[in-house]
Amino acid sequence: MGNDSSAGGVQSVDRAITTLEILARDGEAGVGEVAAILGVHKSTASRLLGALEARGLVEQAGDRGRYTLGFGLLRLAGAIPGQLDLTKQGSAICAELAEQAGETVNLAVLQGSQVVNVHQVHGQSTITVNNWVGRPTPLHATSSGKALLAELSHRARAALLGPELQAYTPATLTDLVALQQEIDVGLSNGYAVTIGEYEAGLNAIAAGIRSFGGAIIGAVSVSGPAYRLGPQELSQVAPAVVAAAAKISERMGYLG
Repeated sequence: MGNDSSAGGVQSVDRAITTLEILARDGEAGVGEVAAILGVHKSTASRLLGALEARGLVEQAGDRGRYTLGFGLLRLAGAIPGQLDLTKQGSAICAELAEQAGETVNLAVLQGSQVVNVHQVHGQSTITVNNWVGRPTPLHATSSGKALLAELSHRARAALLGPELQAYTPATLTDLVALQQEIDVGLSNGYAVTIGEYEAGLNAIAAGIRSFGGAIIGAVSVSGPAYRLGPQELSQVAPAVVAAAAKISERMGYLG
């Protein structure tokens, strides 16, 4: 009997968590919708929502019999602000990606009108150690920069990039229209690349990391010498980079 009670308790917790995830994803839902997704009777869903409402975790949206997330969740979330940190949440995933790709992996954020790397892991193929942490790099000539610009409007991108795009190598894109087009293609692909645009012979690929609200707040990249990480190798590692960005995004609260 004790085992049955324990199993029932676990099932109730699972249903409660699923209900919160439904409301987080859809914004609001009625008793019938929650019951249908959980596969339970409406009376069961109603009792569950009532228990969550009593704790302030959900609340009724007006008098329409629909529910939204409650402010009680802020009390719980306030206990873990330090955990919602990009470096802390991304370090283990970056290590996995570096091991998988064999190349250098960086986490980067937007700072003003530049990219700043905040965490770096070297892969097994790395011979020379080039520390990028804390070094500002240009948005238009790096894969992370392009990934961070991806979902901004053309006007917002232009404002960040400024009137003139500096050439760092012969491969650097200095034409704003061409750069905008490349970033748009990267947005549709889910990742951005640079081919010797910041340093000759250095290629990289990056994907954006999203916050709870869905905004791109960072980027994870894989970089390496062109002789190891050419265009074909970049396309081969792309799924792993996109997957790593998705994992970090999930740890930052993004629900997809």
